[in-house]
Amino acid sequence: MQETNDTAGLNLPPYNAKMRKTDEGRIQIYDSLRRRYVALTPEEWVRQHFVHFLIDVKKYPQSLIENEKELRLGEKRLRCDSVVLGRTGKPYIIIEYKAPSVQLTQKVFDQIAVYNMLLHVDYLIVSNGMQHICCKMDYANNSYEYLPDIPEYTKPN
Repeated sequence: MQETNDTAGLNLPPYNAKMRKTDEGRIQIYDSLRRRYVALTPEEWVRQHFVHFLIDVKKYPQSLIENEKELRLGEKRLRCDSVVLGRTGKPYIIIEYKAPSVQLTQKVFDQIAVYNMLLHVDYLIVSNGMQHICCKMDYANNSYEYLPDIPEYTKPN
């Protein structure tokens, strides 16, 4: 097992990533939330760094964050890259990751906005590891506000 704290140019703090090479020569990274090794893709590199940023810097409890979370609403099934849950288990934040080479455009943001039409979370975050966009939803006024930073953990409902 190999560990590295290299961020490979990401705009996120380093952490000790556990990686290994499979018998087929593929590189995998350990996902502490899913408790298993997963294929190391550029998007997964961003996800692992961002999750550790939430836990280590923003103080979100690891137990409230889920990766590749499938959410069902009636007949609809959505798979969110990461979800932060409130204490009641209701989704509180949805996070969508892209590879560092992918620009964060309105189209990328629209993808997460579609999920939120069904989920009605408090925050939406999109990150490519270089740029992070966070919005706080305002359902009373049918709008949202871009925030200058990812909020610190506070005990959500």
